[in-house]
Amino acid sequence: MHVEFLLLILSLLFFVSIFADKIGYKYGVPALLLFLAVGMFFGSHGMTSLFGMSGVKINIEFAEAISTLAMCIILFTGGMETKLSDIKSVLAPGVTLATLGVLLTCVITGVLIYYIFGWINAVATVSIWLALLMAATMSSTDSASVFSVLRTNGIGLKHNLRPLLELESGANDPMAYVLTTTLIGVVVNLHSIVGLTEEVTILPIIQNIAIQLVMGTVLGLALGQGLVQLMRRVKLGNEALYPIMILTACIFIFAITHYLQGNTYLAVYVGGLIIGNNKFTRKRQTKSFFNGLTWLSQLVMFLMLGLMVELPELLQFKVWLPCLIISIVMVFISRPLSVWICMLPFRQYHSRDKVMLSWVGLKGAVPIIFAIMCKSEGVPFADMIFNVVFLCTIVSLLTQGTTLTLVAKKLNLDTPQKEVHSLEHFDLDLPDEIQSSAREVEVTDKLLAKGNTLKELSIPPRTLVIMVRRGEDFFVPTGSSELQIGDQLLVISDKDAQATYQHMIDDAEEEALWREAFRLRMRERFDRMFAWMKKKK
Repeated sequence: MHVEFLLLILSLLFFVSIFADKIGYKYGVPALLLFLAVGMFFGSHGMTSLFGMSGVKINIEFAEAISTLAMCIILFTGGMETKLSDIKSVLAPGVTLATLGVLLTCVITGVLIYYIFGWINAVATVSIWLALLMAATMSSTDSASVFSVLRTNGIGLKHNLRPLLELESGANDPMAYVLTTTLIGVVVNLHSIVGLTEEVTILPIIQNIAIQLVMGTVLGLALGQGLVQLMRRVKLGNEALYPIMILTACIFIFAITHYLQGNTYLAVYVGGLIIGNNKFTRKRQTKSFFNGLTWLSQLVMFLMLGLMVELPELLQFKVWLPCLIISIVMVFISRPLSVWICMLPFRQYHSRDKVMLSWVGLKGAVPIIFAIMCKSEGVPFADMIFNVVFLCTIVSLLTQGTTLTLVAKKLNLDTPQKEVHSLEHFDLDLPDEIQSSAREVEVTDKLLAKGNTLKELSIPPRTLVIMVRRGEDFFVPTGSSELQIGDQLLVISDKDAQATYQHMIDDAEEEALWREAFRLRMRERFDRMFAWMKKKK
């Protein structure tokens, strides 16, 4: 295949997936599900084969390399976007769900898989270790698509559930990774020796998991803090190199942690957490860069899953029936049981909160990566594991992803989402403190009720309008500057007056409402007076 043809196919895939994401936002369908559908369409056994075209095939070594890099970027960005101030109040339940919750989900699902396959006996008789491995690949959750659906519908969650879910989704992938890699080693070794019948000692497995988690945390903290100090001291000649430097550090943290026998993904997440909660040069630019890379990584992973699906095999009754049962078990049994057990010590969360936490168990890019790892490591029945991951992802996105808003409303846990302020029309790289106090205000007819000059606006104390955008033109206003409807004002308030910028709009709206109410009252009085005069005549 020529390089030019490969690039043409990749660009077409990306274009179709990006527009599929736009459709998903419009109709509330998780975008990742649409990426998956695009991959299936262009795969070797997809719809393109009906037109006599050869689909795209993915090499397993290439898939593993790309998925490893994608996982690093996704977890690092998750750490950078997590604010320590937001998660302090939910640290204990979040860590419990991310560790014990993953372990319980793995054990409960693994035991059920073992008995399901023994009962159906449709594909193969699996050992308990292979069943646990299958469960471990799907034991973590991915909340990226959850929040995209909630954002689309303008829905937030009460009782601090959102930061709790953000912490869990970012921190539970390392636990799932260490369970998966450990069980891959157990299954491969047993299969090569005695065909999955050898007994396994549990204590070394527990020790290995504990060592990996501790080393991953320590290295993430140390390397993250070291990078922060480096970023504060190094001045690069080209500003575009700062995000590249952070990306390089992300890959370095992963690689060095691997050779020091730590949990690589945990180190990457903790490193991102440390970096994201400290000040450094071009922080806003770096975050935007990583947000784009994260979407690209998830897009690539779901496209890859779709391209690797063997539809003829998946459509066989003996394959999809047990896979479908396992998918339903994950959604309706394993996740709810693990959540309710983990949340027992935390009395502040009521039954409705636990139901919502149970329902937010979406599968994302991580199970795909683990399924690819199983294939590359030569795990027995790896194709079956891949099929189970595929169907579980589909069922999760269809049942949970499309009903999150409805469930939140039914449980009375929905709340209007807090307004996220971004300088959409003023692309300025400001320090975080100034960025948080800078707002955009659009000029409306209500805002100009008292006059169309800047000095006639109801501007609160300690607040300045420092720039006006009109179309593609910018200018610094004075008190006599005339404003027009549709102008964008860049407003900055000091720390004590950050919330007062909204008064500019609220006061105008309140005055407009007062004027309308006054007009209605006066008209009512005149009507009464005319009626009285008419009656006297």
